[in-house]
Amino acid sequence: MEAKKYQAFWRGAIILTVASFVTKVLSAFYRIPYQNIAGDIGFYIYQQIYPFYGFCLILATYGFPIIISKMIAERLEQGRRKEAEEIICVSFWFLLGIGSLGFFTLFFGAHTIALVMGDIQLYKLLRVISFSFLLMPFLSVARGYFQGFNEMMPTAVSQVMEQSVRVSIIVLLSLFLIAHGFDLYTVGAGAMFGSVAGGLIGMIILLLYMRQDFQSIFLQRWKRIRNKKAIIRMLFWQGIGICVSNLVLIFIQMADSLSFYTLLIHAGEPAEIAKMLKGVYDRSIPLMQLGTVVTTSFSLSLIPLITAARTRGDYVFIREKVKLAIKITIVIGLAAAVGLACIIKPTNMMLFENSNGSGVLAILAISILFSSLSITTASILQGLGQTLKPALFVVLGSCLKVVLNYILMPYIGIAGAAIATVLALLSIALLNGGLLVRIVDEALIEKRQLTKVMISGIGMAVTLMVFINIFESLGHMSRIFASVEALLGVGVGVLIYGFFILKMSVFTKEELGTFMKQDKIKDSLKKSG
Repeated sequence: MEAKKYQAFWRGAIILTVASFVTKVLSAFYRIPYQNIAGDIGFYIYQQIYPFYGFCLILATYGFPIIISKMIAERLEQGRRKEAEEIICVSFWFLLGIGSLGFFTLFFGAHTIALVMGDIQLYKLLRVISFSFLLMPFLSVARGYFQGFNEMMPTAVSQVMEQSVRVSIIVLLSLFLIAHGFDLYTVGAGAMFGSVAGGLIGMIILLLYMRQDFQSIFLQRWKRIRNKKAIIRMLFWQGIGICVSNLVLIFIQMADSLSFYTLLIHAGEPAEIAKMLKGVYDRSIPLMQLGTVVTTSFSLSLIPLITAARTRGDYVFIREKVKLAIKITIVIGLAAAVGLACIIKPTNMMLFENSNGSGVLAILAISILFSSLSITTASILQGLGQTLKPALFVVLGSCLKVVLNYILMPYIGIAGAAIATVLALLSIALLNGGLLVRIVDEALIEKRQLTKVMISGIGMAVTLMVFINIFESLGHMSRIFASVEALLGVGVGVLIYGFFILKMSVFTKEELGTFMKQDKIKDSLKKSG
C-alpha cells in the first residue's frame, strides 16, 4: 500500500514538473516573436504591464495552490475529509475577496497607475489585464483541490492549455492588429486580452474535470464552517510567503516598470527614445527567464527529497541533497550566465533583428546565476519549513533594486538599471544562502569545488571570446550569420565547459547517480514512508 502511495506521489510530481517546465518555457519564448512583430517600443508597452499579469499568474499557479493542497492533504491523511472540503470553500471566498480587490484597484485606478509609470496611454492595458484577477481565485483553489487529492493531471492540463492559448492569441492577434494599422497600445491591449483568454480556458478545463463537485464543495453554507479564521490565517501567512518567494523576477520587473522610463524622461531623454531604450533593455527578460528555468529545473527536482527527509528527520540526507542542489545551480547557472554574456551580440541579433543594447544585456546575463540561486535557495527553505523569511528577503531585494535604479541611472543610464538588477538578485541569493547555512550548519559548497567551477567558467569564457573574434573576422554580420555564430557558440561553450567540469571531477559518481537516475529518487521517497 505504501509502495503504491509513493509511486502515485512520484508520478504526480513528475507530471507537475513537466507541466511547469513547459509553461515556463512558453511564457518566456513567445516574447521573442512578439518583439519582432511589435518592435522595441511595442515591447516596452507590453513589458510595462506584464508584471501585473505575472503577479496574478504566480498566485494562481505556484503560490496559493501549493499551500491549499498542503492543507487538504494533511486533513485527508488524518481522515478528516469534511475539514478538507471546508478548507476549499473558505479558500475560495477568501481569494475571491483578494482577486476582487486586485481587479477594482487595477481597473478603476488604471489612470493613476499609468501616471505613476509616466505613460498615461498604458491605462487601457491595465484595465484589460485587471480581469485576470477575477479568474485567479478559481484557478488557485481548483488546482489546490486537485493537487491535495493527488490528482495532478487536471492542474497540468489546465496550465499547459492556458499558456498555449495565451501565447497563440498574443502572437496571432498582434500580427493581425499590426497588419491592419492599429497603434502599438492597441496591439499591447490585444496581447493582454490573450492572457485573460488563456486564464479563462484554464478555468473552463478545471470546471470540466470538477463537474458536480464545484457546487457541493465550493458553495457550502458559510455559517456551517468552523475554524474559518484559523484557515484564513494559515492561508494568508503561508500563502503570501510562498507567493512572494516565487515572485522574485516579477518584482524586479515591476521595479523597472515603475521607475525606469520616468528616470530616463527626467534625465532629458525624448519620450520615444526612452520607450525604445526600455524595449531594448527588456530583451533581457526572455533570456533571463529561459536561463533560469533551465538552471532551476534540475536543482528543484531534489526539493521533494529534501522535504521527505525533513519529515523523517534525516538531517544527514538533507545536508547532502541541499549541497547537491546548490552545486547543480551554480554549475549550470554559471555556464548559462557566462556563456550568454560571451555570445550576447550574435544572440541579440539572431533573436531581435539587431545588436542594440548588447553591452547592457551582457550585464543582465550575469543575473541568471543569482536569480537561479535565489529561486533554488528559497524553494529549499520552503521545503525545510521556512516561508516568511525568504519572502522578506525578496521584498528587501526589490526595494534595493528601486533604490539602486534611482542612484545609478542618472549617472550611467540603462547600464545602471542592469547593475541594479544584478546586485538586487545577488543580495537575495546571499540572504537566502546565509539562512540556509545556519539551518544545515554547514557550508553550501566547498571552496575547492567552487574554485573548479570558476576555472571551468573562465576556460569557457576565454574559448568563446577567441571563437567570437575569429568568427566575426570572416565576414559581414547579417542576421543569418549571427544565428550561425550564436548556435555554434552554444555548442562550443557546452563542450569546453563540460570538458572542464568532468575533467576536474566537480561531481562525484554518487552525485551523478542521484542526479541522473530516477530509480534512486523513487527509493528515497519510499524510505520516507
